[in-house]
Amino acid sequence: MKFLFVHQNFPGQYLHLVRHLVRAKKHDVVFVSEPNANRIDGVRVVPYPKPVDSPAEVHVAARELDAALRRADIVAHTARNLKQLGFRPDIIIGHHGWGELLNVRDVWPDTPLLGYFEFYYSADGIDVGFDPEFPTHPAEHPRIRAKNGVNLLALNLGAHGQTPTNWQLSTYPEWARPYITLLPEGVDLDVCKPNTEVRRHPLKINGTTIRPGDKLVTYVARDLEPYRGFHVMMRAVPHLLRARKDVRVVLVGADGISYGRPPPEGTWRQKMLEELGGSIDPDRVLFPGRLDYKLYAAMLQRSDAHVYLSYPFVASWSLREALATGCVVIGGDTPTVSEFVRHEKNGLLVSFFDPKGLAHAVLRALEDASLARRLRQGARRYAEQQLGMADYIARYEKLIGRLTGAEPAASRHGDATMERLAERW
Repeated sequence: MKFLFVHQNFPGQYLHLVRHLVRAKKHDVVFVSEPNANRIDGVRVVPYPKPVDSPAEVHVAARELDAALRRADIVAHTARNLKQLGFRPDIIIGHHGWGELLNVRDVWPDTPLLGYFEFYYSADGIDVGFDPEFPTHPAEHPRIRAKNGVNLLALNLGAHGQTPTNWQLSTYPEWARPYITLLPEGVDLDVCKPNTEVRRHPLKINGTTIRPGDKLVTYVARDLEPYRGFHVMMRAVPHLLRARKDVRVVLVGADGISYGRPPPEGTWRQKMLEELGGSIDPDRVLFPGRLDYKLYAAMLQRSDAHVYLSYPFVASWSLREALATGCVVIGGDTPTVSEFVRHEKNGLLVSFFDPKGLAHAVLRALEDASLARRLRQGARRYAEQQLGMADYIARYEKLIGRLTGAEPAASRHGDATMERLAERW
């Protein structure tokens, strides 16, 4: 089969599927993206130039849509070039978030299109207005509603979609859900796995050594910001440091903004350090930025308690990876997290807004070895049952086959895997 993938940051969500297709050695895989340094042998990456910014006179609520339409034009132009060179895909797979797919059906109107629907925005009742500490002014509501411009245009393409969690699917209007398949994402269980050997040796993170006797509390986000509960985590840290002298806290993430608004000045990390002052001991609390993946995986394996917090929004890959690694996960009790973490089964859930309660749950995990062992086993068992990469690929192949009428690759897991999935889900 001939596959055309489209995502502005190659390979995005499609890393594992693309690798699987390449390994089959029977497909032509082309990937349209903005230029970057990422490479996968066997994939032809076709770059397109980043669109220019929207002019200042464009209404603030329409700028995201304007940028998406500019990007859609560029991607469609790139697609026409591919068509002139003789490339005709059997299926187009891509992410709807940046508008890249909006015009590709004009190029190949009869080719099945499978688009990734990540989140349907609401001016009230989901992520917006969730955190009373950061209220949204009503003047922002038109801009938030307008963020669904690309969603609505994409849903009007007459194509099919996918989304990775029940929660994300539930954010879409009821009339849209029949056009979106729930396709839970998998984790490489051979990479993200428990490793007790790591706990017997010092672990160095950016020049700081975590000793075998230290109690390591970890937190991971792409950026340290309120959408991922950074402010709540930071307010829990002084309680942890006071309770136990052997606690070390590592907060992984950059100082940018992935979601939501920036603080009035500086970064959220600076703001929280100013608020908490001397209660944050720099010798025991580490901010390493973003980590190399190998070190990140080793840190999860070494973690004694891993905190994951999120507004009602999109779940991070790090949550899946922490569960697969067998971390003791302490999560904020929002729909984003509770779809993965079952209280007292494969982790602990606490109120998102309760730093003391969060600290208490972390300390409970650190001090109750029997509980920690049971939760670790539960987390890994959950990952093996629900997040296996083989099952994920089998689900993908089944959906692709349904849309194209062809099986993309001979899967060694076959119908038995799909029968198990049907029983499980």
